[in-house]
Amino acid sequence: MQKEDRIYIAGHNGMVGSAIHRRLKVLGFQNIIHRSSLELDLRDQASVTQFFEAEKPTYVFLAAAKVGGVLANNTFRADFLYENLMIQSNIIHQSYKTGVKKLMFLGSSCIYPKLAPQPLKEDYLLTGVLEPTNEPYAIAKIAGIKMCDAYRSQYNCNFVSVMPTNLYGQNDNYDLNNSHVLPAMLRKFHEAKINNLPSVTLWGTGTPFREFLHADDMADACVYLMQNYNEAGLVNIGIGRDISIKDLALMIKDIVDYKGHIEWDHTKPDGTPRKLMDVTKLKSLGWEAKIDLRSGIEKVYNEKFSFKCFSYP
Repeated sequence: MQKEDRIYIAGHNGMVGSAIHRRLKVLGFQNIIHRSSLELDLRDQASVTQFFEAEKPTYVFLAAAKVGGVLANNTFRADFLYENLMIQSNIIHQSYKTGVKKLMFLGSSCIYPKLAPQPLKEDYLLTGVLEPTNEPYAIAKIAGIKMCDAYRSQYNCNFVSVMPTNLYGQNDNYDLNNSHVLPAMLRKFHEAKINNLPSVTLWGTGTPFREFLHADDMADACVYLMQNYNEAGLVNIGIGRDISIKDLALMIKDIVDYKGHIEWDHTKPDGTPRKLMDVTKLKSLGWEAKIDLRSGIEKVYNEKFSFKCFSYP
C-alpha cells in the first residue's frame, strides 16, 4: 500500500476495525474510507454496490461482522449465519467487480473443529465437526475464506484471509448478553467490586483454555500482512500461548482488586475445550505479537473502567 491509496475499512467502529484505523493513521495513511452501519447497511447488496462504484477503494480490510459470545451465538443462530454471509459476500463480490487491488478477510479461530489437535494449524480447516454453540458463525467465516480463494482462482483476485485468536482491547463489547469472555469478566468483577458483592458467578467449569491477543497487535499484524502476504488459504494470527479460563478469572480478579469469591455455574456451557493457534506460519512471515496478556488487560481496565469515565457501549 502507498500512502495515497484509497483504503476502505469495513467495520471501522468495531474493536478490530478501529484498531486498524489507528494503526494506519500512525503509519501516515490518510486516504481512509469508512461508513458507519447507519450510513451503509453492508447486508444490502444494492447499497454496497453503489458505495463501491462511487468510492472505488484500492485496498479493503473486511473487519465488519455480526459478533458475540456463546450466549449470543447460540441464541441468534439464524441472524449470525445470514448477516455475516450477506456482509462478506457483498463486499468480496463488489471488490472483484470494481477492481480492488487487494482485500483482507478477517475470520475467527472458531472455524476450526471442536476437537482438532492443538495447537490449531491452518491445515485443520474442515477436518472435523464444529463447536455446536457457534456453528452458524463459524460456517459463515469458512464460507468467506473459501469465497476469497474462489475469487482468487477464477478471477485472479488478490484476496487473502487471516484468522485471529480471541481478541480484546479498546472499543470492546461489554454487554453481558453478547460479549466475549474477557470483557464480560472485566465488567462482572468491576461491578462486584464497586457494589461490594461477596461473589462473582462465571459460566462453565473454568477448565477450557483460551488464547488472547490485544486488538492493537491484531491491527499491526493485519497491516503487516496486507503488505507482505499474497497467497491463497489463511494465516492464523495469535501469540501461540493460552491460559485456562479459571486462571484468566484469577488474573482479572487481581487486576481489578476484587476481594470476593468466584463461583462457577456448571449448568452453563464451556464451549470448545481449547483453541490455541499455531502461529508458525505467521512467524515465518516475519511478525510476532508484542503485548503480553497481563499488561494488555491492565491497559484496557485502566482506560475503560476508570471511575470518572466508566460507561458501557
